[in-house]
Amino acid sequence: MNNLTTPVKFMEARIETVSLRVTRFALCCCWALFLTALPGRAQSPASEQKTITLEELQQMALQNNPTFRQSAANIQAAEGRKRQSGSYPNPTVGYQGEQIRGGSFHGGEQGFFVQLDIVLGGKLGLNRQIFDQELKQAETEAEEQKLRIVTNVRMSYTQALAAQQALKLRQDLSKLADDGVETSHQLANVGQADAPDVLESEVEEQQAQLAVTMAEQNRQRVWKALAAVVGNPQLPLMNLEGKLEDTPPVNADELVEKIVNESPAVRIAELGVKRAEAALARAKRESIPDLQLRGGMQQNGELLSNGRAVGLQGFADVGVKIPIFDRNQGNIAAAKADAERAKREVERVKLVLRERAASVVQNYAFSQTAVDRYKNQMIPRAQKAYEMYIKKYQQMAAAYPQVLIAQRTLMQLEVSYITALESFATSSLSLQSYLLTDGLEAPSQPGGMDKPVREVNIPFQMSANPQ
Repeated sequence: MNNLTTPVKFMEARIETVSLRVTRFALCCCWALFLTALPGRAQSPASEQKTITLEELQQMALQNNPTFRQSAANIQAAEGRKRQSGSYPNPTVGYQGEQIRGGSFHGGEQGFFVQLDIVLGGKLGLNRQIFDQELKQAETEAEEQKLRIVTNVRMSYTQALAAQQALKLRQDLSKLADDGVETSHQLANVGQADAPDVLESEVEEQQAQLAVTMAEQNRQRVWKALAAVVGNPQLPLMNLEGKLEDTPPVNADELVEKIVNESPAVRIAELGVKRAEAALARAKRESIPDLQLRGGMQQNGELLSNGRAVGLQGFADVGVKIPIFDRNQGNIAAAKADAERAKREVERVKLVLRERAASVVQNYAFSQTAVDRYKNQMIPRAQKAYEMYIKKYQQMAAAYPQVLIAQRTLMQLEVSYITALESFATSSLSLQSYLLTDGLEAPSQPGGMDKPVREVNIPFQMSANPQ
């Protein structure tokens, strides 16, 4: 009897071993798909959605973004002010009458006059110089605003592309987690997995599903921000072309010097100095009096000795204001102070740009290092460890939780790699675009106390994908 029972038990154990090997082999095949689902290897978007390019979005933004038209309106307004500032004063035409009733002499003088002020000292030309600088400021503001819009679209595009790739990775990982739960139940049925192993795989599945939900919401958020910048809030969600890895490295220190010396904000401040100097020159000429001319014709009804009226006669007045008390001293002093302030504004703008560039440079340098470490060191090692655990598990030399831990580590590194690539790309864009990143910031109107560098002119905070 024992001799018969032994072969049966041996056959049952043999069947269980074969079933276990088949189950493990199926699990390893499913997890092997993970290696092809990584962001560096799966860049193509899903085929069910339309695809839109960066160039199309930029063209859409330049057509629909209201701030671009605001800057064009500022140019038109500045042109109007320049034209108006050089206009000659209008003449005055009126009626003049004296001793209209005349009394016993039957007199009275009635007629018309023309009065004109002749502007001297070149004051009209200086007015045009002031508003010519304002026009140049408005034109520079328009260039700056265009750069803001284009940069904002490119940064939002990069963030949307990162969100798209992160979602694809999360979806692939969720499918692998589902397969892991199914395999865990199969291993538990043959006695090769304990209840904690099954529960842990189910927790991994729930976490993966939650991560997919968060990635979907993050993609929706980034897309809505992109749609707002391009001026089309109803723009449907589309897939994007491109790779985050295509961002070329830049020389951050050289870009900072370029920002300080060539930024539109600096040029606007320098034009502000020229405007203030023109206003000072105009204030100094204000004390030169204008020539006041007045002349006309009138009918004089006073009777002469021969009994006839005097008749038609002319008159003329010429005068100037003598600058004895008011020589425009106060306005000249104020104009000098404004000119000094404008010069210091150039210095302030350059220092502000250096201050704000410092954090961007730091973020760029760190993200560049992180991208290199993730790509060339951490991910390859984690991937090798993951493959080794799969092989050991297939050979029944490693426990199932070890495979889960290796899988989770590799997954977290891949998601962090996408975040680092996004931060690297957006930092590079910010430095290359003079830190002008807000495409919905209204362009400031030139003239007066213009502030070329706004307090809200800060590069976007690099939003991380949900971990």
